[in-house]
Amino acid sequence: MVLGLALQVSLIVVALGVFNDHFVYFSAASLILSAVALIWIINDKTNPYYKLAWIVPVMLLPVLGTFMYMFVKLEFGTRIMNRRILQLIDTTSPFIPQNEDTLERLGEISVKEKNLAQYMKKFAGYPVWKDTYAEYYTIGEDAFAAMVRELENAKEFIFMEYFIVERGEMWDTILEILVRKASEGVDVRFMYDGMCSLVLVPYSYPKKLIDRGIKCKMFSPIKPVLSTVQNNRDHRKILVIDGHTAFTGGINLADEYINKCVRFGHWKDTAVMIKGEAVAGFTIMFLQNWNIGESGREDKYENYIRHDFPEIAEKNLCTDGFVLPYGDSPLDNENVGQTVYLDILNRAERYVHIMTPYLILDNEMTQALTYAAKRGVDVTIIMPHIPDKVYAYLLARSYYAELISAGVKIFEYTPGFVHAKAFVSDDIKAVVGSINLDYRSLFLHFECACYFYRSPVVAEVENDMQETLKKCVMITLEDCKKYNIFKKIAGRVLRLFAPLM
Repeated sequence: MVLGLALQVSLIVVALGVFNDHFVYFSAASLILSAVALIWIINDKTNPYYKLAWIVPVMLLPVLGTFMYMFVKLEFGTRIMNRRILQLIDTTSPFIPQNEDTLERLGEISVKEKNLAQYMKKFAGYPVWKDTYAEYYTIGEDAFAAMVRELENAKEFIFMEYFIVERGEMWDTILEILVRKASEGVDVRFMYDGMCSLVLVPYSYPKKLIDRGIKCKMFSPIKPVLSTVQNNRDHRKILVIDGHTAFTGGINLADEYINKCVRFGHWKDTAVMIKGEAVAGFTIMFLQNWNIGESGREDKYENYIRHDFPEIAEKNLCTDGFVLPYGDSPLDNENVGQTVYLDILNRAERYVHIMTPYLILDNEMTQALTYAAKRGVDVTIIMPHIPDKVYAYLLARSYYAELISAGVKIFEYTPGFVHAKAFVSDDIKAVVGSINLDYRSLFLHFECACYFYRSPVVAEVENDMQETLKKCVMITLEDCKKYNIFKKIAGRVLRLFAPLM
């Protein structure tokens, strides 16, 4: 804002010198332009907080603020990417059709769940499935061991899509398996977000992996070009093996996620493995992002969809309940991740228990959390006690008093940092995935998750919540009152920039 104001003042001084007596016309034109921009913003379909984030600079800095808004709205990079994503969704939709018998069976149990499933298929592109086994991991170390075991058994293909990759014990172990599998003829593909190239791996890292037999891509590589596309990161965590096994959750490919190095105390994270029909959802989800830049050279998607799962029968794995893997794109004006969370909160009858590393909320989510608590639902949120980002924690604390006053219970994980992203409600539904309760996850990132209804994994998620609560401290209103005044002020000031965090 300070820099923008300085630029605006400089622009006015230059304009005064250049236009002299004609400056009044320039001023009038800039006011008209900013008025048009404000009308456009107010009538936009975006989140109200984003509207406010644009209204302030447009009003304070009419020329610069309006130019910035026009640049974002007319930026061709995001338009081209969104158009390409919509094409891929249309192309891949026939390979993950909604089984009508499954949908009708779901409707016989709950019409409201059927309605949610219909929304997810129509507006997100992902169907609900049965005949899928699920296994929940309460800690990164256990998930990592399962990933290694399943990777060792890969015979046809391995698809991996992650936000963070950093060299260390976890990645080195996985990389050795990937290189070996690629040499055996397995189709190995690895995609990671381009932000990693800033500090974690070299910019040329994809070439290094390609030279070792792995097909590798950076999603949205960081480039010295002003573009809003750089703001939309790939925050997904997906591993698909042979079309019959998939993993997702909060775990990235770095040693802190399995507590092999200590950064913010003990790292609490979760993941889930599924086997069976629903894996097709993650397979197609991966291939959609992989093929964004492959126009005219797309995969034959049918080659990667499995229809038989003998391992489930052989091992007598339980496949009760319904499973719905889903992805969320920041470019389609459909906030699928937030919609699912709101649906859980609004339909909860007894409890909603949540684990999230960040708590940066818009009015709609705040209203849903507080209204659920006010009508007697046990709304419990588990947060980190040792944060990884100071500004994010200050922001989260600025919401505590409002939520607690309404009856929401907030606990902090005293051993360290909670990175898990999980919702569980009423012993019948749960979500495990990559979606945080913050603006970036809900509105700006590519995300993924898995929704479970009447699946045995729901009880496992709830049991994990209860065990984690034993290691937490409850935050009270008195704690909020005693909180450092300067930190309180900092949190309030940071709310101005919350939509960017």
